[in-house]
Amino acid sequence: MDTSRWEAVIGLELHAQLATRSKIFSGAPTGYGAPPNRQACAVDLGLPGVLPVLNGTALSMAVKFGLAVGATVARHSVFARKNYFYPDLPKGYQISQYELPIVEGGAVHISTEGASRRVGITRAHLEEDAGKSVHDVVSGRSAIDLNRAGIPLLEIVSEPDMRSAAEAVAYMQEVHAIVRYLEICDGNMQEGSFRCDANVSVRRRGEHALGTRTELKNLNSFRFVERAIRHEIDRQIAVLESGGTVVQQTRHYDAERNDTRPLRDKEEANDYRYFPDPDLLPVEIDDAFVESIRSALPELPGDRRRRFVADYGLGLDEARLLTSDRHLANYFEATLGDEGADPRLAAHWVTGELGAHLNREGRDISASPVSPEMMQGLLRRLRDGTVSGPVAKEVLKAMWDGEGDADHVIEGRGLRQVNDDDALSRLVDDVLDAHPDQVSQFRSGRQKVLGYLVGQAMKASRGKANPQRVNALMRARLTE
Repeated sequence: MDTSRWEAVIGLELHAQLATRSKIFSGAPTGYGAPPNRQACAVDLGLPGVLPVLNGTALSMAVKFGLAVGATVARHSVFARKNYFYPDLPKGYQISQYELPIVEGGAVHISTEGASRRVGITRAHLEEDAGKSVHDVVSGRSAIDLNRAGIPLLEIVSEPDMRSAAEAVAYMQEVHAIVRYLEICDGNMQEGSFRCDANVSVRRRGEHALGTRTELKNLNSFRFVERAIRHEIDRQIAVLESGGTVVQQTRHYDAERNDTRPLRDKEEANDYRYFPDPDLLPVEIDDAFVESIRSALPELPGDRRRRFVADYGLGLDEARLLTSDRHLANYFEATLGDEGADPRLAAHWVTGELGAHLNREGRDISASPVSPEMMQGLLRRLRDGTVSGPVAKEVLKAMWDGEGDADHVIEGRGLRQVNDDDALSRLVDDVLDAHPDQVSQFRSGRQKVLGYLVGQAMKASRGKANPQRVNALMRARLTE
């Protein structure tokens, strides 16, 4: 199958669960993990005589997102009823926005493989989530959990501007970072707080007309998004090259089999019979409201990334990793402190050695037992030569385990680096006396053996010898 003759066209619909304490149209709580059907009130269930009331915090969060991506925030927007009949939709309709959403336009800028792309945003609208069908609780039957019914969502719809699975993931990651920086969504994909529907089509290169699209539903990890889109692109190309026709439909991605299968024909807007919700007034906001939110916007990940490159001399990949999470970026800058610590050294230790400890225990940087001040102290001792790099790793492990700050660990364990040339010279002599064969090899031209001899000296000193001085003294003795 020759995929080079084809071009993918991809648009994403991202669903960000807004971090409100109550639901979008009721006072029911939104906490994750409650027993089934304990967090659905009469409004969420659509019982007769109840009326929805818009959550003002959810509205503010939607406005905040619109401003962050340079969109137009509508001063007049309307909620509509989207009618469809699923067991987990108790009212028989979903309250959403259609013709007049709260946010229109805007863009997100991404970079993949050294190339930049602007991904336009069509709209971002407020809506309520549906409940959840559960198939593994009651043997042979499906059950319904309505705790999610009425959870506030911001659906962010992109333009079909992406041309590869990698670009789709980069866009999703950038939006994920933005909503977390804004603190409007916790971004927890395992809990369903941030999920994706991907619209995928293919067309021959050089053509402008769009192909028939399919929708991949409820993808909840960056890895699954990339794998699902790659598979769907290949599937559609194979269908077209064999003379078949791509059917417009909604498909499910099976991660275990790494394939997609049809769920249902893809609905169009008129299938949902949208009409303005008669129980909700139009939303009217003024410029003062919008400007008050604009004035409180934080530094966004793209701006912070550019500043890290310009001010700290970091590479783009380093800056992208550090700014992917607001708490990680804050930790990094707190580690630099007022002492002017080496940013590249700090970036290496925060994302590398400390990151490895965090990953092993499944912790977020905000739960690190090593504070930025403690990390700053360790970097200070690395910089002034009190400890070497290998010993610094031992110190970090001890700090992680609760043994105190770097100075306390260094003194308590006797890890101060040996810099005295007399002591190091004696160490070098002992190593050379113990390894006459390697000395002969070096002097006969096999200079790579120097690394082995230096390693033996570091081993004998339990890592406390200054490796640069050992190297210099060793070479001097060997070339006498």
